[in-house]
Amino acid sequence: MSDQKGAKSISVQQLAKKVINGEHLFILDVRNTGDFDDWKIEGKNIEVINVPYFELIEGVDTIIDKLPKDQNIYVVCAKGGSSMMVAEQLVEAGFHDVYSIEGGMKAWSEHLEPIKIGHLKSGGTIYQFVRLGKGCLSYLIESNGEGVLIDTNRMIDPYEQFAKEHQITIKHIIDSHLHADHISGGRKLAEKFGATYYLPPKDAGEVTFSYTPIKDGDKVKVGTVTIEAIYSPGHTIGSTSFIVDDQYLLTGDILFVDSIGRPDLAGKADDWVSDLRQTLYGRYKQLADELIVLPAHFMGINEMNADGSVAEKLGILYKVNHGLNIADENEFRKTVTENLPPQPNSYQEIRQTNMGKLNPDEEQQREMEIGPNRCAVR
Repeated sequence: MSDQKGAKSISVQQLAKKVINGEHLFILDVRNTGDFDDWKIEGKNIEVINVPYFELIEGVDTIIDKLPKDQNIYVVCAKGGSSMMVAEQLVEAGFHDVYSIEGGMKAWSEHLEPIKIGHLKSGGTIYQFVRLGKGCLSYLIESNGEGVLIDTNRMIDPYEQFAKEHQITIKHIIDSHLHADHISGGRKLAEKFGATYYLPPKDAGEVTFSYTPIKDGDKVKVGTVTIEAIYSPGHTIGSTSFIVDDQYLLTGDILFVDSIGRPDLAGKADDWVSDLRQTLYGRYKQLADELIVLPAHFMGINEMNADGSVAEKLGILYKVNHGLNIADENEFRKTVTENLPPQPNSYQEIRQTNMGKLNPDEEQQREMEIGPNRCAVR
């Protein structure tokens, strides 16, 4: 955070620490109301109000009564420009601790926060990369200096930096399915590291690049740790889960802490809902209750643990997750197909990008991904 007189600035990295630590934050979001209603910064102790920038061009007198006098004010816009101008106006109006969030919601959407999940009994560590602004979760499993990355985001620098700092040689990159809500960094990272890129073949029928198929029962070794593939269709026809060292179950977009995956992002909801039920009520039911579920997304801050991680035992989810407790098959079908949120922004273009059919530039990729995670049944 900068210390100059006048308005200050705060990076999204610094803001993320505050959100994860549960600090009380007051945020003034100056984006258009439609954008704000679609997607905002959220947290357990966050108070946020929306006043569009165009209403503040002539001054901030109209909102002074809405702002706290005795705490920091964090101003956010789309890219960081308008928020600094509003922050300066607030300082001129007599507010002292006013911060503009650097890079705005675009930067917030792209920040990855690495969190250590735990040690592996065969020797090694598993880390979760939390994308707070998008609800994406990706993973790095390390053992004996070797690593595998699973369900990576398109921002590859954080993974490269983390691997370098921890002296990890990335050997394998895996996508649990063909993603539709965010652009995968899998292929790019595999090229960077000279790693093997795995993709479930049933999701890869239209891809334009070479990959290594990963199927039910296949095992990937990293150091002394074994990762076993479990075919688990329902979100997509190729969706595959991974059991890591008989301790963790990486569920991709099939099962979340507070919901279940949606089966409609390829237009096959009626066909895939039966697969989804079989995975959740059949395949997963046969697995050990003690397995810790690590999903590829989270829906809200309420799913986070105290340290910012998103994880829960499978047995507990079978008790508390509504999507796992619908006994009647017809009711399950109805619940799943009638409680779908809006489709993710540009999801068709994102799928085509992940197939290698489109090659948008960096700014186009950012625009395609703007908005919240929408991979779950409500």
